[in-house]
Amino acid sequence: MIRSKETRRRAVAVLQTLGVAAAYYASAQLGLLQEMAVHGSVVTPLWPPTGIALGALLCLGIRIWPAIALGALLTIVEMSGSLSLYGAGIAAGNTLAPLFSFLALRRIGFRVELDRLRDGVALVFLGALLGMLISATVGAGALMLSDKLPLSRFWLVWSAWWVGDAMGVLVVTPVLLVLRRARPTRPTGRWAEAVLLAVIAVTATAVATRGPFSMIYLVFPVIIWAALRFQLPGSAPCALLVSVFAVVGGRDGAGPFEDHSVLEVMVNLAILNGCVALTALLLAAIVTEHQNIRRETELACEELAALVEQLAPLPPVPRPGTGTGPRDEVG
Repeated sequence: MIRSKETRRRAVAVLQTLGVAAAYYASAQLGLLQEMAVHGSVVTPLWPPTGIALGALLCLGIRIWPAIALGALLTIVEMSGSLSLYGAGIAAGNTLAPLFSFLALRRIGFRVELDRLRDGVALVFLGALLGMLISATVGAGALMLSDKLPLSRFWLVWSAWWVGDAMGVLVVTPVLLVLRRARPTRPTGRWAEAVLLAVIAVTATAVATRGPFSMIYLVFPVIIWAALRFQLPGSAPCALLVSVFAVVGGRDGAGPFEDHSVLEVMVNLAILNGCVALTALLLAAIVTEHQNIRRETELACEELAALVEQLAPLPPVPRPGTGTGPRDEVG
């Protein structure tokens, strides 16, 4: 019996490792569909594998890191056709970056529910902006050492690499954390509002990113609506939708990205995706935290009311012969 449980546990661990590695590799292929060349180096404005990697670590723990390394190695081999020393270095940087982010978040007591403002801020600054410095530095450094990147263009490629990895964390990781808690629910009145929100989000995002006019600001009322009404389960998918549409529009040079250079498109996408992710993540965390505080306050008031009722003095019990009825007259 003990041996069968151990075998089952190992089988589950192997399946989880292969599943995360496959998800990393598949998301990398999707990210490469929107690749852009910056001075001869291939970069992406949104690199989903970093979000997959950090999300897997937050959900499954540090034991899943070999899956990230395997997915990174497979991606490097697919891109270059072989595995060189510098390619292995890039894969190591892509593994160490989310691992560092995970350890830093765990150190400060990060909660995967993202129900506190401090958790949202930590994911932005520790998980995305700070942690992804490692992958960008190692990756751009490996390209430079392999004579594929001149020193004069190092910081430009480094910046594009860092932004793409950070956006992957800000946009993809919250969606994974939402899916982790997803449970089937009965259709209610909120389902109608959710469907309406989805339709408006797709329409507004398509108009904002591919329309003939520069109306990219249309996406922010949708993000705010989703965060206020549905918190992270609503705002995180909307942020992912906006980012994907914007990246595709930037690659095609459509709408507000028309007649822009590759560098200008990269800068605009970085600013847009960053603002959308920050709005969706932090506003949803603030609303959730306030709702939790109100719920805890109401529960405390109910418990206090019950305690007061228990401690309230009981009404005096009348003694025999001291009733309030009419007394007998004495003859």
